[in-house]
Amino acid sequence: MTNDQNKSSENGDLTLILGGTGKTGRRVAERLQAKGCRVRIGSRSSTPSFDWDNEKAWGACLDGVSAVYITYAPDLAMPGAVDAIQSFVNLAVSRGVKRLVLLSGRGEEEAQACEKVVQAAGVEWTIVRASWFNQNFSEGAFIDMVLSGAITLPAGSQLEPFVDTDDIADVAVAAFTEDHHSGQIYEVTGPRLMSVADIAADLSAATGRKIDYIDVPHDAFVAEVASSGAPKDVVWMLDYLFSTVLDGRNAYLTDGVQRALGRAPRDFADYAREVAATGAWRTAA
Repeated sequence: MTNDQNKSSENGDLTLILGGTGKTGRRVAERLQAKGCRVRIGSRSSTPSFDWDNEKAWGACLDGVSAVYITYAPDLAMPGAVDAIQSFVNLAVSRGVKRLVLLSGRGEEEAQACEKVVQAAGVEWTIVRASWFNQNFSEGAFIDMVLSGAITLPAGSQLEPFVDTDDIADVAVAAFTEDHHSGQIYEVTGPRLMSVADIAADLSAATGRKIDYIDVPHDAFVAEVASSGAPKDVVWMLDYLFSTVLDGRNAYLTDGVQRALGRAPRDFADYAREVAATGAWRTAA
């Protein structure tokens, strides 16, 4: 049994969602399925399975596929990512894929090199550039910090326009289902610049308990992540993100969500209240 959605879209197209169990991929898949679109999940646990390190298996995932949502784990800045994206795009186009939507990274030169690969593929494309997700605090690496009551990160007072993955998914789905997004680069942000101290304050208000922000030295943070047993690529990614991407280069707002969807992006405080209501951050008494 495959992960293809049984209900066909109007034109019968099949969309492959790479990272289909991840933060954005899962949301893109759910939204497309709700619209009656046929979806195939691309992940290590899917059938057929997808693994960026197993190029020989990519062909089975692309059988019958006309569009692909491309996410690269853990990050497009990883060494080898450009070559992997080039190989995948070449294969996808040769197998008849007509539309590519790439989740890219704001302020990452390596990610922009991957964008060029997609743009030069000779098929319809849309780029969605994003950086730090709201959901990092509820579904990602920082949820345990929220639960413990102390967000311990080497972020100083740097500002970042944290973006909601629901907004990213909505933009991607629009790119798959509406023709006028072809050839567009949507750089997406939330509606305000926030420090991690601001994040902690919003989380405190949403949960009704004190959540502190503790700024720590970068090297000590990376060493602690490594000693925790985290995979090497995760350690590398966090080191890169905090030393390179969170340096002020992205400390400005963009209109990507507004341009793509005709509405404002979701605010972190609204996200925090919604997650708090689910009990995801509730600690044992």
